[in-house]
Amino acid sequence: MSQPITYSADGTLIVPDKPVIPVIPGDGVGPDLWNAARAVVEAAVAKAYGGKRAVEWLEILAGESAFAKVGEYLPKASLDAVRQYRVAIKGPLATPVGKGFRSVNVQLRLELDLYACVRPVSHIPGVPSPVLSPEKYAKPSWPVTPFGSFPPRMMLCGPEMSPSTYST
Repeated sequence: MSQPITYSADGTLIVPDKPVIPVIPGDGVGPDLWNAARAVVEAAVAKAYGGKRAVEWLEILAGESAFAKVGEYLPKASLDAVRQYRVAIKGPLATPVGKGFRSVNVQLRLELDLYACVRPVSHIPGVPSPVLSPEKYAKPSWPVTPFGSFPPRMMLCGPEMSPSTYST
């Protein structure tokens, strides 16, 4: 039976054998990317758990597809679903340009108090970098963390990273 992910008394996540995970496929190429990603995730879960576990996907609305269906870019029902199930996957979302509109991505981050998104990045020799002498810190990847609900900021994490590391 499908169930939401919950927390134990000590704050540990309890993931059932068939968790419900909301999905916002996204706009533009989002649905195509989501279809490919879904196949990869489902195959990985099947292989890792020998078919004993699976994910039930719950498609929720946001972005242009939501506006076309319900007249809102970020319906309350979608936010409620993310809060209820505690996790979601989101594809790329378009932001109407020149309409005085706050991006759905920013709205999601503010509404759900999402304050960190760790992204691995690598330096490519010859490509300009915001870090002075990036070759000194070259590793297979560096975690770059945009943090803070608002305003958005970014920090580079790792050994020997300090404010003097950044170019101006």
